[in-house]
Amino acid sequence: MDEKTVALIFKAFCDENRIRIIKMLRNGEKCACKLLEELNVTQPTLSHHMKILCDSGIVAGRKEGKWMHYSISAQGAKAAADILKELTAVRNGCENKSCCGD
Repeated sequence: MDEKTVALIFKAFCDENRIRIIKMLRNGEKCACKLLEELNVTQPTLSHHMKILCDSGIVAGRKEGKWMHYSISAQGAKAAADILKELTAVRNGCENKSCCGD
């Protein structure tokens, strides 16, 4: 996965309101109207956060009537966990032998 995609995924976790949204969605799908009530933010602000979360793949949205319903994407959550694991894996040895004089 390229760095731009990785940054997009982890951008989703870099805001307190987005963390609150993810926590709320752990209990299952929620309508945007419920998220608005619980977060006490404006509709444009919620839309901004939901766009970032959906673009990252962490959250999936579906339209029902005039409202959007959001849930955590199992596939997106697994991808984020796998990327974090890969990024933080300690490897033995130097990948670029020329930097170490070998």
